[in-house]
Amino acid sequence: MTLPFDGAISAFFRHGAPDPIREAIRTAGKRHILGDDYPYSKRMDRDHYEASLTAMQIELVKMQSWAQASGARIAVVFEGRDAAGKGGTIKRLREHLNPRGASVVALSKPSEIERTQWYFQRYIRHLPAAGEIVCYDRSWYNRGVVETVFGFCTAEERALFFDQTPAFEKMLVQDGIILIKIWLNVGRAEQLRRMLVREADPLKQWKLSWIDVEGLKKWDEYSSAITSTLDRTDTAHAPWTIIRSDDKRRARIEAIRRVLNAVPYATKDQAAIGDVDPAISAGLEIWAPAEGADV
Repeated sequence: MTLPFDGAISAFFRHGAPDPIREAIRTAGKRHILGDDYPYSKRMDRDHYEASLTAMQIELVKMQSWAQASGARIAVVFEGRDAAGKGGTIKRLREHLNPRGASVVALSKPSEIERTQWYFQRYIRHLPAAGEIVCYDRSWYNRGVVETVFGFCTAEERALFFDQTPAFEKMLVQDGIILIKIWLNVGRAEQLRRMLVREADPLKQWKLSWIDVEGLKKWDEYSSAITSTLDRTDTAHAPWTIIRSDDKRRARIEAIRRVLNAVPYATKDQAAIGDVDPAISAGLEIWAPAEGADV
């Protein structure tokens, strides 16, 4: 089987990854969570996960019905490193919702015309109308992280982005949009393990890009860019929720829980939503920029 990018991910695993990362992946069992600082050694039990997920998906259906009846507008920003679990989390969030009112925005690189526009312009056109839920699978935060790491923006453009983002998001909130920002934080060993799985699976290879491959070599640069971005854009009106996503099941549950807790929909069943796990989901205090560097 021909591997994408001539097997560059496997080559990085063999020759470029730090020794502790390689050893952690080689010796880990299927259910074992990589990273000594993760609060659980194994992923969430499947039965518990599926029961919790079903209960919360019912709440999501109720939430959507309320949004449609009340005209609420809900925008959920999903950010995180490559392979942090953004797409899988969004899939579970939307799985039983009416797709006419629950959309995903996953924009490709800007066109020549879009490069000449105000940076936020192409994202604004996808904001929710009355009764709609919009999930951004990556967002305007590309400028703060990916564009910075790969030199796709200038220092001046990034500084302007940091100046404008809090005001831009404040305008959205003041206009009545319920804005929820989620950062999925995956450790270095787990990220590489997921990349290797994608490389080997023909049904998942479409998820890989040149940026993903090159990004594996830039862990520290990403960490620095993420830290600056979170620090500069975590505000009272639009705070970040950091979710540790080394266990996809726990991460999906906590992300959906965050959305449900943020929306004041009628007939909310708090028992079905459950309690936040502060070891998995919290504010910037659980952002660990060097997580996974030393397993």
